[in-house]
Amino acid sequence: MKKPTLLLTLLFGLSTLPAFAQQHPGGGGAPRGGGQAHATAGPAHVGGGHIPAHGPTRAPARPAAPPNRGHEEAPRPTFRDQQGHPEAPHVHAEGDRWIGHEGGRNNAHYHLDHPWEHGRFGGEIGRNHIYRIEGGGRDRFWFGGFFFGVAPYDFDYTSEWLWNSDDIVLYDDPDDPGWYLAYNTRLGTYVHVQYLGNQ
Repeated sequence: MKKPTLLLTLLFGLSTLPAFAQQHPGGGGAPRGGGQAHATAGPAHVGGGHIPAHGPTRAPARPAAPPNRGHEEAPRPTFRDQQGHPEAPHVHAEGDRWIGHEGGRNNAHYHLDHPWEHGRFGGEIGRNHIYRIEGGGRDRFWFGGFFFGVAPYDFDYTSEWLWNSDDIVLYDDPDDPGWYLAYNTRLGTYVHVQYLGNQ
């Protein structure tokens, strides 16, 4: 009698594992309802599911930087503004402060000769529209049949992104024509992305 009961208990336990393994109901590239996700304690928490209520504000105008005529590239800025924060552009959950988006409109790293070359993204953007990355990598990733590419200057900031499961939220970039900001809800970091079309 003990063996059949044990076998039934084991079978029932195994049959419920898929329900517990699902981290994100709805999956795929379809937008999912948004809203404020939980945020852990701390005045400047980063990531962990927090979704900013809005994108960054437009940075103040600055003069164009002279071209670097030397052989050395200018050092990269640092973004680790507090202990435990990432060395990448990120958003503080408290006050939705966008760290690293102060460059202004003349940032040569994001200059495009043909902004919106592939058209504009036809889906929804902003905090209530969460998309699951379905595959690809930093050069080209997709969700729901829409394709994007990360700005080459931002490649290093995506080293911890999961290209087949991370959730992102898209925001307009108010300073760099032709770019969107893809915010990773798990990490709290963001990068510049260009829409590549739906093919």
